[in-house]
Amino acid sequence: MPKKYVPNDKEKYMCARQKAYFKKRLIEWRKEIIEINNKSLYIGDVDHEISSPDIVDQASSQTEKTVEMRTLNRQRKLLSKIDKAIKRINDNTYGYCEETGEPIGIKRLIARPIATLSIEAQEKHEKNEKIYADI
Repeated sequence: MPKKYVPNDKEKYMCARQKAYFKKRLIEWRKEIIEINNKSLYIGDVDHEISSPDIVDQASSQTEKTVEMRTLNRQRKLLSKIDKAIKRINDNTYGYCEETGEPIGIKRLIARPIATLSIEAQEKHEKNEKIYADI
């Protein structure tokens, strides 16, 4: 597959070339997240628990740790979504909306390779979430 290849609407939707493109992107993204997590965990271990008599420093350090843990948790969830997307590529369900079965669309998948809903289904989902949040 050429380096400059980008899926487009002129090709057959989810042809082998498109699947290979998205699988490669997802695997690279996954590897990148793991490398970043490993570096931050290493740096966190080196820096761990510098106790300071200053309560402001302690609070600041605790806030930083909380933010780090949230970030790691988000990245762990993202890794799970990437793994599920790769599994969908392998079982030929990648690129199709989980709710409608319709194609999600190449542009949306390029922007968000882990998307499971078409734009229309996503908007409907978000609208429903907002309605329930307002109640």
